[in-house]
Amino acid sequence: MRQAVMHAPGDVRVEQRDRPTILKPTDAVIRVAAACVCGSDLWPYRGIEPVNGPTAMGHEYVGIVEEVGSEVRDITPGQFVVGSFFTSDNTCEICRAGYQSRCPHLEFIIDETGGAQAEFLRVPWADGTLVATPELPSDDLIPSLLAASDVLGTGWFGAVAAEVGPGKTVAVVGDGAVGLLGVLAAKQLGAERIIAMSRHTDRQKLALEFGATDIVTERGDEGVAKIKELTGGYGAHSVIEAVGTQESMMQAIRSARPGGHVGYVGVAHGVALPGEELFFSGVHLHGGPAPVRRFLPDLIDLIVKREINPGKVFDLELSLDEAAEGYRAMDERRAVKALLRP
Repeated sequence: MRQAVMHAPGDVRVEQRDRPTILKPTDAVIRVAAACVCGSDLWPYRGIEPVNGPTAMGHEYVGIVEEVGSEVRDITPGQFVVGSFFTSDNTCEICRAGYQSRCPHLEFIIDETGGAQAEFLRVPWADGTLVATPELPSDDLIPSLLAASDVLGTGWFGAVAAEVGPGKTVAVVGDGAVGLLGVLAAKQLGAERIIAMSRHTDRQKLALEFGATDIVTERGDEGVAKIKELTGGYGAHSVIEAVGTQESMMQAIRSARPGGHVGYVGVAHGVALPGEELFFSGVHLHGGPAPVRRFLPDLIDLIVKREINPGKVFDLELSLDEAAEGYRAMDERRAVKALLRP
């Protein structure tokens, strides 16, 4: 099969790899219908994370089940499924509490058998990880279902972790796919006011379409001051942090009012929290890798009923063979998110 492989920073190639097979009785193998490039894929692409030899890429996926192991009961060949980047049994105490991303049986979907930017993908713990759609979806729904496998679920978790709800003012730090879908989630969860922090006209337009009521172009201390100005000097009730840098985290914390909540879902790189400032801020922090599996049934239902259209974050569609261009376009900010079709 064809598989996107990162060899070094800036070096992504599509190569022939062995097609994955069932290794454990709880596995499934799916034929990938669509995958994509994630903002977190840009960390190694830019050399910020190490690339230790040729590495299969891709952790966002939808597809049709080809084969299942002998212990798989709920997922059957022929179903169209959406999965998450972390596998889970979905039956243990941690999963039942809604934190499938910390399941004791957790596995990252990329392993020695490959990743999702490929024609086929092995999914461990298939019953606990995959969610089937009610029927085979029409082609126009595939981008939105693909978004549910990570960026929508992650933005949704950011909103839930920030305790977004009716009557609240929400600020969103980050205008990538996760931040934009954090705006969509905040709207769906009933926020009264949603402030998107963005410097890019195309992303501002999409944020407004997803439900933002205000745009703030300033960053850092200037951005914080603008949020305070818009909220009568108090700060936002809820802040979604969707970048993962020291600057974005501090901007999020300082944009929240005392007693407010920050939901952080940007993959953290070099983030250190100043204990004394945090102690006196009165701000609640919660976040981490999103338990996407918790939200998948409801998100799939909203998408299938066409009540939300998160697939709009894909502004570039390419064939799998053009994966390298997808990375380049996102790295150069020519695209918000690149979808890949095998």
